[in-house]
Amino acid sequence: MRAVDTVIAQRLDSEVPLVGEVARYIISAGGKRLRPALLLLVAGALGHDSPHRHTLAAVVEFIHTATLLHDDVVDESTLRRGRQTANEVFGNAASVLVGDFLYSRAFQMMVDVGRMRVMEVLADATNVIAEGEVLQLMNMHDADLDEQAYLRVIRSKTAKLFEASARLAPILAGADEALETHCATYGQALGTAFQVIDDVLDYEGQAEELGKNLGDDLREGKMTLPVIWALKLGTPDEQALIRHAIENGDATHLADIAAVIRRTGALDRARAAAESEAQRAMAAAAQLPKNDYQEGLLQLAADLLTRRH
Repeated sequence: MRAVDTVIAQRLDSEVPLVGEVARYIISAGGKRLRPALLLLVAGALGHDSPHRHTLAAVVEFIHTATLLHDDVVDESTLRRGRQTANEVFGNAASVLVGDFLYSRAFQMMVDVGRMRVMEVLADATNVIAEGEVLQLMNMHDADLDEQAYLRVIRSKTAKLFEASARLAPILAGADEALETHCATYGQALGTAFQVIDDVLDYEGQAEELGKNLGDDLREGKMTLPVIWALKLGTPDEQALIRHAIENGDATHLADIAAVIRRTGALDRARAAAESEAQRAMAAAAQLPKNDYQEGLLQLAADLLTRRH
């Protein structure tokens, strides 16, 4: 990961000072670095140690950071990773344009690796992510959204980059198609579990731990799995309260809605869905060579279920 951070620092250079300033602001905030760590763990499990793995780990972090910059503008977010979002500090225009810079820099770096299959996977991933963003925008304020439609969004918007990160390592290692599929399945399932737990924490976490404002999903009119289940299981009055909040982007009654979500067992239902995805990830990881890196992949999937931020 230190090697990846070195690549990130080197490739953030730009002759335009504001580009580097905005990009460093969001990247220096830290974050979990899950996607690059995932790529490195899979590469380690497969015994692949070329420097290209560091380049591609930095690429997926750049793509992820670009999506964050754009997301925060679209969602009008004010807090990320415990501090002001880049759009709050530098403005919307700078955030969008620097997000574009990070996307294009990521593709420059992919070319350096010189593998058409790598380009294909990452080009496909960025396209699917963009579609997921638009799909989520179309679904805003729709209180009739069901679990299947919710999963379609998060598998595009969040899980696709996890999947790509896990798929790149076997491509670099020259692994066969079956092993590549196991790695991709692990990444997709892990990313899905990660997002479901993230949505659970929006109603039961602590803002200080999460590094973002609780209730942001409600304010944005975003249907997530806990809300979907609460709407199914709540009383007519509770359903009306939640429906009004989603359709109007109204977080005034956030505490009451969070209480409904807890009372109906919606959080337990959502956590069960996340656990199912984590189990799917572990089943895929079990097909990889047995070593410390594979053990790390298994532990990562298990640890997602107990995370608090």
